[in-house]
Amino acid sequence: MTSLTLGPLALPLPHVLLYLGFFGALLAGWLAGRKRGANPEGALFAMFLGGLLVARLAFVARYFEQYAATPLSIVDIRDGGFLALPGVIAAALIGALLAWKRTELRRPLAVAAVVGVCLWGGGKAVTSALDRSQQLPELTVMDLRGAAVDLRALDGRPMVVNLWATWCPPCRREMPVLEAAQQQRSDVRFLLVNQGENAEAVQRFLRDQGLSEAAVLLDSGNRLGQATGSYGMPTTLFYDAQGRLKHSQMGELSAASLEYGLGQLKD
Repeated sequence: MTSLTLGPLALPLPHVLLYLGFFGALLAGWLAGRKRGANPEGALFAMFLGGLLVARLAFVARYFEQYAATPLSIVDIRDGGFLALPGVIAAALIGALLAWKRTELRRPLAVAAVVGVCLWGGGKAVTSALDRSQQLPELTVMDLRGAAVDLRALDGRPMVVNLWATWCPPCRREMPVLEAAQQQRSDVRFLLVNQGENAEAVQRFLRDQGLSEAAVLLDSGNRLGQATGSYGMPTTLFYDAQGRLKHSQMGELSAASLEYGLGQLKD
């Protein structure tokens, strides 16, 4: 499951868990500190923002080669490029410094941090375990010539499955990134599965954008999105050579976040 649906909205599940942990920490900190008149809200915001900043900088540093060609993309956090561990360490150090300066914050801040980490980390662990137990669905889709393609026809290579549509702006922006990766990574099979559109519309879009038809498939009934719990687009699923899900991302890919996802296939 890559997303949580709220009416017409589809929210990336990692974002939902992060917000759940943060707001749970705010509530726990307020309850723990109200008798002492020491609300750790300001400290928690400093930890949250500082942790996010360090997590982003660590990701950029790790994949700087991919960002170097387009430096402005460094500030475009829509690619989901964050490394959790450096961010958590930075948040802990900020919290420790603030607690050292203000002794009245120590207990409520500690309670808040424990609650926040348990909600976020526990939710992340459960969803990761569920995701990694998923197999590539047994579905047949069509290529642009009308021939049937069995998704489970594995060829010994790991697989990147991208769910997209021509009307989706982030899908359109990430298509050149995926096409470049196809040309560079012959060791990985790429499948770009259009959701709900006909062959004529897809071919017209590819032709207008100067994109290749290679690896583009049609899922007219949106069955793949439903089978994988991917209700928002674009969504990219990374499967190992045995068809086991190793990583997923809802939202626009950059060259860096695609490289990160490909790296998860080695685990």
